[in-house]
Amino acid sequence: MKYLKFDTPAIKHAKDRKSNFGLENHGLTHLDVVYWNLPTSALIEEAVFRGEGKLVNGGAFQTNTGKWTARAANDKYFVQEESTENQIDWGEYNRPMTPEKFSGIFARLQAHWQGEELFVQDVYAGADPEYRLPVRVITDKAWSAHFVKNMLISENDLAKLKEFVPDFTVMVSPGFKLDPRIDGTISETAIIINFAQKLAIIVGSSYAGEIKKSVFTIMNYLMPLEDVMSMHCSANVGKKGDVALFFGLSGTGKTTLSADPKRYLIGDDEHGWSDSGVFNYEAGCYAKAIRLSAEAEPEIHACTSMFGTILENVVFDLASRQIDLDDDRLTENTRLSYPLEYIPNAVPEKMVKSQPKNIIFLTADAQGVMPPIARLTMDQAIYHFISGYTSKIAGTEIGLGIEPQITFSACFGAPFMVHHPYFYASLLKKKAEQSGAKIWLVNTGWVGGKFGVGKRISIRHTRNMLNAALEGKLDKVKYRKDKLFGFEIPTTCPDVPEEVFEPSNAWGDKNDYWRKYDALASRYIENFKLFAEAVPKEILKSGPKRLRK
Repeated sequence: MKYLKFDTPAIKHAKDRKSNFGLENHGLTHLDVVYWNLPTSALIEEAVFRGEGKLVNGGAFQTNTGKWTARAANDKYFVQEESTENQIDWGEYNRPMTPEKFSGIFARLQAHWQGEELFVQDVYAGADPEYRLPVRVITDKAWSAHFVKNMLISENDLAKLKEFVPDFTVMVSPGFKLDPRIDGTISETAIIINFAQKLAIIVGSSYAGEIKKSVFTIMNYLMPLEDVMSMHCSANVGKKGDVALFFGLSGTGKTTLSADPKRYLIGDDEHGWSDSGVFNYEAGCYAKAIRLSAEAEPEIHACTSMFGTILENVVFDLASRQIDLDDDRLTENTRLSYPLEYIPNAVPEKMVKSQPKNIIFLTADAQGVMPPIARLTMDQAIYHFISGYTSKIAGTEIGLGIEPQITFSACFGAPFMVHHPYFYASLLKKKAEQSGAKIWLVNTGWVGGKFGVGKRISIRHTRNMLNAALEGKLDKVKYRKDKLFGFEIPTTCPDVPEEVFEPSNAWGDKNDYWRKYDALASRYIENFKLFAEAVPKEILKSGPKRLRK
């Protein structure tokens, strides 16, 4: 290493996979060693050598991310300039930054990296060659480069690596701190995206999820402009080519429910939907590790002991290197990152040339009042998609406590959406109408009362209901119309007790249930006022109605 003047494990082959398009093209000069496109084993060896983490029992790499153990949701910015000013939906999640402020930050980062060792990964976002985005990630941590290698699509052809030219560049420096007094930021941390310069900067945070979500945010801006629906969802496909999409925020069950041994996994979090099919943006999975069990989630649990997996903030015993997936002393948001192919039934191509037949909106209702499954009309689907009702689960963002918080996250991923929600919703409607997809609302939250009173819905019941929906077994059963929301709720389902389909049955006081349900309807109505001017009247009419007094 440079201060002690001895070689690191990969120094002799640091340039073997170097692109002709060097870092001087990004304004990075006077650097020490640059490690180009190292494979996973070499990155892990470098990370351990540099003290960035440990190898634990089974072979996974464990690291702690320090202060930031979740996304810094309030620290994301877009450079406000002519080419994107009228495209971006400015607001709570899309904060503007002037080009001058960005230039000052970028110049200081360039200076900060002079004399430093850097790691470069030249990768792609998007498994479909027609839409994939060449992305270069530059970081000063070996394990961050390992995360990129896991999560994005690698180029293994040395000739193509040599000719690689990025369409977007992401620079990551966890140790570089901003000064809010100078930079106009909220804190010393920032995630800044500049579409004019095709450059993103992530500084002041070691949480790897910022890299993943920044690339997703970039794709969320670019893909819809090419008539590709960009989605915060997991996706799987049945043996007959029937694709299912699972929308939902972190903690609602996207990863768990899509990893179904009866179906093939396309991906667990981020996808594009074009006229030719559905494709994963990524090459890996980023699953929650807390209280992961071999019984409930065997495919994901098995990845915790595989070489190549990254364990973020997972506690382990230093002597035995045995991990404890139940220990939340560092954070509730412990994570594991692993290549998609570690899941036995994953689709190797990470894309399918067929259209979705079922779309599932996952909501973790912490009020305990929503039905376990409901069938939506198209207008209802657009209403619920724009609303994005769920509960934020502890640990997924900085500042969340133990108790889930009611939230409305437009498109089931508001922090990552760049255009107006109706722009995405209208594209979803167009694609769904073309494919004839059925759309379902599935509650993975609580029954019998709110969080702390009721209990979490049985994952076994949820899986059985989903399987019935995907296999067409709910097409011919009897439905009842919900008197507040108007959607249709099945009254029976194979392998699920009938009383489950009437949520009020689980409440000791049914009057209390209806008061809570009416209060939730009120929250929906109030939230949708934010979008009322931009959506057609038929969408507004498809929302809930209040109880008549």
